[in-house]
Amino acid sequence: MMYYKVLAYLEANSKTVEDFKNIELQNDGSGDYIKTWNVSGLAKPNDSQLNALSSTATKKENNAKVFKTRKTNYGNWQDQLDKLYHDIDDGKLDKNGIWYKHIKAVKDANAKE
Repeated sequence: MMYYKVLAYLEANSKTVEDFKNIELQNDGSGDYIKTWNVSGLAKPNDSQLNALSSTATKKENNAKVFKTRKTNYGNWQDQLDKLYHDIDDGKLDKNGIWYKHIKAVKDANAKE
């Protein structure tokens, strides 16, 4: 969760995920904490600042899990291209094609927050 809280803090302060390379998180068995903070122009957040972003962080974490599940369920790109090829060949490059139906089913079963 700390990763997503820090990410939310960066974004709330007009920084990007690229700035995360200047941060090191660590867990010594008693929970995650920020070991190193070298983000130019932004002070290291305190616990209350991070906790204020808990709901945003939870949403980010949940959506990351959804994206991971979707990626697995979509199948590999070769199979997706094969489905598209058959849809084009069958004249079904619309919502009636097998590729569209497959992607829609995966998205419906794994909705984002």
